[in-house]
Amino acid sequence: MMGDRQLKAGPGWRLGWNPTAPQFVGLVGNDDWAVELTAAEFEDFCRLLGQLAAAVDAIASELMPDENIACEVESDRLWLGAEGYATAYAVRFVLLGDRGAEGFWPPDVVPPLLQASRAIGLF
Repeated sequence: MMGDRQLKAGPGWRLGWNPTAPQFVGLVGNDDWAVELTAAEFEDFCRLLGQLAAAVDAIASELMPDENIACEVESDRLWLGAEGYATAYAVRFVLLGDRGAEGFWPPDVVPPLLQASRAIGLF
């Protein structure tokens, strides 16, 4: 796991990691909201976001250019869903369990969010 505190952000998205925080070491959000996550929840978020992107890429060749997609992945901690087109889709997440929360990123911020989730150093 990473040892350094990081915050990656761009227009419409934020990802953070603070390994010295007592419980909630991860952060996901956009310009208007943010949710702190445990290490396991944050790891699931990054992993599932990558799986979601891979699933969309895998089905893209089977679709017509104007055909909508809906795809979802989940763990026991998080659910992530993609909706839109293979080349531009929105992502919604739901934090499962006793601290339920949810969030949304529009299609234009999903590529940099995905890139940041890979670069933040967990996977």
